[in-house]
Amino acid sequence: MGAIPYTEEDVKLLARLMRAEAEEDGKLGMLMVGKVGVTVSGGDCIGFKDIRLIRRMVFQSPGGFVALQKGYFYQGARQSELIWPAKS
Repeated sequence: MGAIPYTEEDVKLLARLMRAEAEEDGKLGMLMVGKVGVTVSGGDCIGFKDIRLIRRMVFQSPGGFVALQKGYFYQGARQSELIWPAKS
């Protein structure tokens, strides 16, 4: 799997998706959502052909994320989500 192109806006969008999709599952759950999203964007996964961009992965249809139905998904990403995991 190669690198995927991304912008600062893509990082914020992925952070919002991770929170809205798995906030109740804690940091590990959110991390898993992010990992799946990046994997889908960077590979030729069955059912996700021609998805090479974070934005396209997030807003895929059909088969999109339940998180898109949550109102707070459309609010900005929290600063803590953009720097997570925190540097030690």
